[in-house]
Amino acid sequence: MGDLFSIQHLLLLLLIVVLVFGTKKLRNIGADLGGAVKGFKEGMAGGGTTEATGEEKRSLDAAVSTPVQEATTVHEKTHS
Repeated sequence: MGDLFSIQHLLLLLLIVVLVFGTKKLRNIGADLGGAVKGFKEGMAGGGTTEATGEEKRSLDAAVSTPVQEATTVHEKTHS
């Protein structure tokens, strides 16, 4: 019967995969997988946490405080 992982079996499997998915889709899958591995490595090297810069913190604070201020203003107007 032969070895299951012989070179002939692997080449036949590769040919079937290429015929089913096509080379463009396989290239996209490879690029996505490579990007995911790279991102994982960078995340592990960076300790998994990121610090927001001062500008990012200000924009996040503004995004959070604006709805709160609007809700407070609306609440004050309705109860006055």
